[in-house]
Amino acid sequence: MDLNSKYPAISDLCSKARKRIPHFAWEYLDSATGDESTLHRNRSALDAIHFVPRGLRGEIKPQLATEFLGKSYSAPFGIAPVGMSGLMWPGAEKTLAGFAAGAKIPYGMSTVATTTPEDVAPYLGDMGWFQMYPPRDEAIRNDMIQRVKNAGFTTLVVTIDVPAQSRRERQIRGGLVQPPRLTPRILAQVAGCPEWALRTALNGKPRMKMIETYGKAVMESVASLPSNNHVGYLLRTAPDHSYVKLLRDAWDGPLIVKGVMCPDDAAPLEGLGVDAVWVSNHAGRQFAGSPAAIDMLPAVKAATNLPLIFDSGIEGGLDMLRALALGSDFVMMGRAWHYALGAIGAKGPAHLYDMLVDDLNSNMIQIAATHLSDLPDLLHKY
Repeated sequence: MDLNSKYPAISDLCSKARKRIPHFAWEYLDSATGDESTLHRNRSALDAIHFVPRGLRGEIKPQLATEFLGKSYSAPFGIAPVGMSGLMWPGAEKTLAGFAAGAKIPYGMSTVATTTPEDVAPYLGDMGWFQMYPPRDEAIRNDMIQRVKNAGFTTLVVTIDVPAQSRRERQIRGGLVQPPRLTPRILAQVAGCPEWALRTALNGKPRMKMIETYGKAVMESVASLPSNNHVGYLLRTAPDHSYVKLLRDAWDGPLIVKGVMCPDDAAPLEGLGVDAVWVSNHAGRQFAGSPAAIDMLPAVKAATNLPLIFDSGIEGGLDMLRALALGSDFVMMGRAWHYALGAIGAKGPAHLYDMLVDDLNSNMIQIAATHLSDLPDLLHKY
């Protein structure tokens, strides 16, 4: 199969994946919250950022290799953590981790993944980032940190923008509950996606395996909950500065704070020993009244000397260039990797990676940017 001609764009992967992933899982992956206005603002704001193509610069050979937090990456992007990743495509966490290790880009694993740090450890290489939803209980927090250290994760990412469950109405309408329960409606959707069903049978019913380690008794006592209000929320807390300091003291590798939108939140983090700030509005999944994340990036940049990561609304190489031009040092993308898996299985991540690299190269040549550091000067400012 010629993947380049059949799936030349992320939108092609998205369209194909939607047909191969059951509706309840698709709604979990693809939805935002409320009227999804934040999701749409993310897209509109990115579209409003323009570069001016330059000519008469001779042959341009873009340089994409990136140094970030003391590590070399093949490109300025990575795989963002997605909760219940293996629900979208069975075995997703191991497949994505293994691909990222080979491609030399970071792989972010969620606390609410469908596998455990120990099970994904053989696939990580030195590219593993662990995204922590901060546990309320000290013993759970300490154990979780030790487990991800032992599994070989090099970077800890603490998420601060999920203080409570959001409504995610589309997700609720999709019918998924936690723990997953096979209703006639869900079974009918599964029957329409035979490859997903077969692979799920081989991998086992998707469950939040790490959370189950700590919440088994809780899970057994809680009736099926809507997927926007799963048992994970019963174990996590909304962190403050003292919590970040506890993590800094316990973790000897890079520490990133994810979900920063307000410059005032970014300003104190350097003093707390944080290594990087991740600007994100959770892709519109938490709050429908948020500004576009890209609109807040320059203000956060001005508020801190720390390196910046960006996500929320990224749909290709051009969007990555926009974020890098406005001050981000690195870009993460989540949904598209799952579109790629859903569309073409294990070959999907490599195809998406090649697509993104080609997109970055093509656009940088159009605007005569050899280095990523050239991008700010090429923005349309007239």
